[in-house]
Amino acid sequence: MKSNIGGIERIIRAAAGLVLAALAATGTVGWWGWLGVIPLVTGLIGWCPPYALLGINTCRTKDGPT
Repeated sequence: MKSNIGGIERIIRAAAGLVLAALAATGTVGWWGWLGVIPLVTGLIGWCPPYALLGINTCRTKDGPT
């Protein structure tokens, strides 16, 4: 599994996912807030299955973004 999510995007995904999951845990939002676990996990592992299927890669290489 090669990383396909860039650094800033990983941080944004993890932060947004954490906020959504926390809001769901406190009852501030409905059950849909638990969907925040998905961006949290993809941000932490650096790999997104839909990106892999669509051939998207936001990681920088030594030659620049692909």
